[in-house]
Amino acid sequence: MAGDPIDGTRWTRKTTQSIAQELRTLGIEVSANTVGRLLRQMRFSLKTNRKNIESGFRHKRGDRARRNRQFVHINAKCRKFETADLPIISCDGKKRELIGCFKNSGRTLRRKAKEVYDHDFPSDAQGVALPYGIYDVRRNTGTVVVGTSCETPAFAVDAIEHWWRSSGRKHYPGAAELLILADAGGANSPRSRVWLCDLQQKLCNRYGLRVTVCHYPPGASKWNPIEHRLFSQISRNWQGVPLETYDTVLNYISTTRTSAGLTVAAKLNSKTYQKGQEVTDQEMTLLSIRRHRTLPAWNYTIKPYNQNRLRKL
Repeated sequence: MAGDPIDGTRWTRKTTQSIAQELRTLGIEVSANTVGRLLRQMRFSLKTNRKNIESGFRHKRGDRARRNRQFVHINAKCRKFETADLPIISCDGKKRELIGCFKNSGRTLRRKAKEVYDHDFPSDAQGVALPYGIYDVRRNTGTVVVGTSCETPAFAVDAIEHWWRSSGRKHYPGAAELLILADAGGANSPRSRVWLCDLQQKLCNRYGLRVTVCHYPPGASKWNPIEHRLFSQISRNWQGVPLETYDTVLNYISTTRTSAGLTVAAKLNSKTYQKGQEVTDQEMTLLSIRRHRTLPAWNYTIKPYNQNRLRKL
């Protein structure tokens, strides 16, 4: 038995078989199946934990209101860009994967189970795969760049730049603005100087793009479209399959499809990225950035340098 010492609620962790055995000691002859049926009649069933309680920021006054304001702001920006026929992308990094004969969660239909290593030791891996995804919200297409070293802000921006160069500008000809939806942490953190400066140099200045970024509040990454429209589909496609080579990773990503028409492209980026890259205060002053009035820490627009500014630099 177990229970809550505060309100006196009691419950049991016993199986139906154990409950039936306990009842027999009391002179009540009953089978485990009958116990299960009676429990179902009383609306008892096996449950898992649900992540529905907000943590951390929920204790601070005004945080719930700030989160709601951010969602309203994001929705308004998305409507504005859709009306103007401008691109909207959702970005994030997927879970780090070991390359080798390691167990991958899920099951596959086969005559004999695939044998894999009994432990997930990194020393047994041929390398690591760091998928960074770009999901085109309006076209329901994905692009995943698989890194092999570190997930850094420079790597994230390189992945977005690859998407724009290979796909974005082709499907949105003449577009001068781009909306990026991203989490508030990781490689695309709004606090990262490298993230901001690389967006300025690799997207805004190089392609003449005006880039607006809206970050989801901490702990709200599940609402980022890429999580449930792209990453979950990739995980479903390769479930139960050991990711033994980079070709395997790229193949399963690029063959991910859904009945709603999702298509995905995959690319390997074997460039070595180093953590701890620094951006000086002087470099930050060169940013052509405008913070939004609504929650400026999470919302901002970066413009390309104009010719007069370039001459001054």
